[in-house]
Amino acid sequence: MNLRMIKYTLGWLLVFEAAFFVVPMLTALVYLESAGLGFLWSALICLALGGLLVLKKPKKSTIYAKEGFVIVALSWIVMSIFGSLPFLFTGVTDSFVDALFETSSGFTTTGASIFRTVEDLPKCILMWRSFTHWVGGMGVLVFIMAFLPLGGGQNMHIMRAESPGPEVSKLVPKVKHTALILYSIYFALTVLQFIILLFSGMSAFDAINTAFSTAGTGGFGIRNDSFSSFSAVQQIIVTVFMLVFSINFNSYYLALRLKFREAFNNEVRTFLLVVAVSIGIVAFNIYGVYGTVGEALRHAAFNVASLISTTGFTTANFDLWPSLAKTVLVLVMFIGACAGSTGGGMKVSRLVIAFKGFAREINTLVHPKQVKKITIDKRAVDGEVIRSVNSYLACYILVFALSLLLITIDGRDLVTNFTAVAATLNNVGPGLAGVGPVSNFADFSVFSKLVLIFDMIAGRLELFPMLVLLSPAAWKKA
Repeated sequence: MNLRMIKYTLGWLLVFEAAFFVVPMLTALVYLESAGLGFLWSALICLALGGLLVLKKPKKSTIYAKEGFVIVALSWIVMSIFGSLPFLFTGVTDSFVDALFETSSGFTTTGASIFRTVEDLPKCILMWRSFTHWVGGMGVLVFIMAFLPLGGGQNMHIMRAESPGPEVSKLVPKVKHTALILYSIYFALTVLQFIILLFSGMSAFDAINTAFSTAGTGGFGIRNDSFSSFSAVQQIIVTVFMLVFSINFNSYYLALRLKFREAFNNEVRTFLLVVAVSIGIVAFNIYGVYGTVGEALRHAAFNVASLISTTGFTTANFDLWPSLAKTVLVLVMFIGACAGSTGGGMKVSRLVIAFKGFAREINTLVHPKQVKKITIDKRAVDGEVIRSVNSYLACYILVFALSLLLITIDGRDLVTNFTAVAATLNNVGPGLAGVGPVSNFADFSVFSKLVLIFDMIAGRLELFPMLVLLSPAAWKKA
């Protein structure tokens, strides 16, 4: 284990986090808020600690898969701990666990909150909450790799550990250039949404917060009713962009290179089909609630897009909708977005591979001598990818079941507990019943919040980095 390289990487992470605090500090200056001092102190602490850790670059900078997983897991924990300092320094909460929950929810783009009302919070705090979504959406270490060479040319191990999906590929030969391309597309789409929202009549503050939260598919609201009080046009704009950020960013790169057939691949087609079918079912089921096709379609489209993208914005209290609509919404929470997007969930590509694997097993039982490969877009899926998908699904079920068992200690009802774990492990935000659209996570015990914090980080990193971090074998010398 290259401990010196791990410390060096964490040092740069803290330096960058200190720079991230500049955004809410500027917000505090614009609105003349004294709460900005909390961000200043937080930045100085991060800068001091980070500076000490990066003073001397290790002679041995090699990063293998083991170090990649450990670096990513520790980075997200450290980032969340130090990112929680402004909540404590500004006095918006006096509980470290609550501050850690809010920050972890922000960076992991979950959007679950412990604040009962957000409209009373300082604007710099609101900006920080939304900005953590944007930073965490594409991956903070991917962002750092775009500017700094960290691992002696072996940064791919970090990128694989942090990027969502069953497999990660480079767009161009160098990982650094791949990271730059991804963040350039991410930044351009964020700016585009911001401009369109401005033209729709949204204020600059609301537009930039909404763009940050949508781009990161996070969903921290700046109003107590989430998105209900925004205009129908603004809701439609956000619906479109939630879906845009749910699609693999590699597809946008391929489209820019005019490779449209490769861009519109099996995963994208499956994702859009699931979205369309889900919207149709929900709209049909809630037609009686709203009385018009247009209203039913608008609310169905927004909330389906919000939950399958794992953004978590809401335009209605869907906890009051008929059972069929609620069931569809819970199902799309598990399906999630495309691999390589900013969305959470199990990922469409992973589920496509799993279902094709099930079909192959059934076919093998019927025709034992037939050899059939799993193919996606007419290409055979590597056996290692199939193995990783099966391992992920098994691990997901175990973590979900254990988390559900642990938080039942609070004595809450099954629907609340089940959807609380689903909402955090899939990085969605809202669930049903006690964690529904008009509720939050404030009343959970400290122990349950810590379990859910683990779920948020583990879900964002797709389980294995956090489990490797907890494995004694990872820390043994080879």
